[in-house]
Amino acid sequence: MSKLVMVIDDSATVRKIVETCLGREGFDVYGFPDGVEAMRWLNGAQARIPDLVLLDIGLPKMDGYEVARRLKNKPQFGNTVIIMLSRRDGMIDRLKGRLAGAKEYVTKPFKTQDLVTTIGSYLGGLHPVR
Repeated sequence: MSKLVMVIDDSATVRKIVETCLGREGFDVYGFPDGVEAMRWLNGAQARIPDLVLLDIGLPKMDGYEVARRLKNKPQFGNTVIIMLSRRDGMIDRLKGRLAGAKEYVTKPFKTQDLVTTIGSYLGGLHPVR
């Protein structure tokens, strides 16, 4: 089974770019526009535990810090890697991300190859599907 990456970002463009580039690398990618919808899916019967979550900070309804805290407070997500994805580049934002449970912090705009490399460093070797 392919590794599952969740993308939680309110920008449909960012979700589509990430879904496309990670899909080409052989990942299963599920995208959500906000944390509430993502948490609802994770609590559903068809849900899988994601191997990695790309998480925007500035989300409607529930910000990325809160989503990260909720995931990290549930034992079943103990091995899930969280990478914050944000336009905010301040030291305080990065620190808050770490405290919420994020392993990495990627600023927008980002290069898709850099994102793929970062994800690969956490999920192991990538096997591109061509």
